[in-house]
Amino acid sequence: MTFVEAFLSKGVTKSKMQNTFQHILPFPEDVSQPASQPPAFFADLNLDQLIEAITASRQEYNLKPFFWTPLRDAELVRYRQEVMQDLEHEATMRCIKVFAERMSTVRRYLGLIEKLDFDDHKKGWYLEAALVYGEAVTTLARDLAQLPLASRGLLAFRAWVQEYAASQAFQAFFAEAQQVKRALSELEYCVIIEIGKFRVKRYEGETDYSIEIEKTFERFQQGDVDSYLVKFPESSGMSHIEAQILQAVAQLYPEPFQALAQFCTRYPSFLDATLLAFDREIQFYLAYLDFIAPFRQEGLPFCYPQVSTVEKTEWVRDGFDLVLAHRVQAPRRVVLNDFSLQPGERILVVTGPNQGGKTTFARMFAQLHYLASLGCPIPGREAHLFLPDQIFTHFQRVETVRSLRSKLEDDLVRIHEMLAQATPNSLFVLNEIFFSTTLQDALFLSKEIMRRLLDLDVIGVWVTFLDELASLGEKTVSMVAMVDPHDPAIRTFQIVRKAADGLAYARSLAYKHRLTYAQIRERIHA
Repeated sequence: MTFVEAFLSKGVTKSKMQNTFQHILPFPEDVSQPASQPPAFFADLNLDQLIEAITASRQEYNLKPFFWTPLRDAELVRYRQEVMQDLEHEATMRCIKVFAERMSTVRRYLGLIEKLDFDDHKKGWYLEAALVYGEAVTTLARDLAQLPLASRGLLAFRAWVQEYAASQAFQAFFAEAQQVKRALSELEYCVIIEIGKFRVKRYEGETDYSIEIEKTFERFQQGDVDSYLVKFPESSGMSHIEAQILQAVAQLYPEPFQALAQFCTRYPSFLDATLLAFDREIQFYLAYLDFIAPFRQEGLPFCYPQVSTVEKTEWVRDGFDLVLAHRVQAPRRVVLNDFSLQPGERILVVTGPNQGGKTTFARMFAQLHYLASLGCPIPGREAHLFLPDQIFTHFQRVETVRSLRSKLEDDLVRIHEMLAQATPNSLFVLNEIFFSTTLQDALFLSKEIMRRLLDLDVIGVWVTFLDELASLGEKTVSMVAMVDPHDPAIRTFQIVRKAADGLAYARSLAYKHRLTYAQIRERIHA
């Protein structure tokens, strides 16, 4: 075990706490640890890009596994939503971020120790890490006491950290660290430099000429002036000369250095495991809130959805694709869309012209459900969503020779595997499947698959060029990608609840190829 690993093993300052708080980011009891790999559907929904962007500035915390592990427990989702809402208050956010910055400093100091060569130097940085840790805990407990918290998570954590900070073990640890630091900071010594050698001696009241020089030249200073001093890079390391000076000082003043050594021996590990877990897990909330903050400033709506694992009635008002909003230069131009599944309705069937926003809408549908299952505020003004147990997606893939399967066969195999794993609580997103076969075969196969989905009672969205799928029964809901009524070639990217008639697509194609009635008459007269 390395020097740092010993520090990070388990905090010795943890006393027998009455408060049973453990995690600010809870998972169900049957989930022993977050997922180690992203879900299979991440790439289809562009969620891999989203999570990469959210966690980019917090690599040290390894947050991706938290975002790879959705919940299907409405109460745990609401628990996380409450914590998010507390953190939206500026004072609470600032308090937690100050704590996180100090904990980051503690880790940096401890990590530095492994790179140092001299034992007393290592012990000095260890003491500095302990002091920053003690200040971080003390300040956090004090500041949290002044905040109007409402979430179950942060209220429980506040009670825990106040009990921890007031415990005899922590108080003794922090007081001793401060005492050792104070004794070391009071040491005074002289370094006498001669040609080729130096001596270290106790300070005996010699004049500090640096202070005298500053006083002498202070009268000539006229306001602020530019500094032309060369700035050398700061280093936390120590040369062999500095190490010899330090060793000599330790010999002149053995008591403070013995106290430092005893402190390091008495507290070989001071980081509390619960506090370390909180420091990492709270970053899940901070990372997401920091990521969506610019979009909120641009006026895009976010809300905390009502969630259910029983009721499949759903609605979303003014939803949008968060990945698309992140990509575009002007988020205000993002088109907002609504959708709903009324009692008995299960599958949204989206038709309309190409490049009309259908695939983006389908991705948005699944993204909203997934983000809701993480306990995050979702892109939208108002929402009520079902928490699926699994998400299945089918998007077009490039045909490869290695698979030894045709495009149609690959579509059928993938759909068969999904149906074999699905339950009535699953969610499906199908995007333009069976595009490689004839219209008649595509319609036949699509109807068969739709019937199986409806019999299974799953919810989902199906983007298709087959209008007939939108009217297969009361469980299907027809939605159409709209075009500008004055110019069918212009897409509005609005997806509305409307009977599929194919007219918008047909008019768009006719206009594109100059085959509308007006265009043909114009050509005839010309």
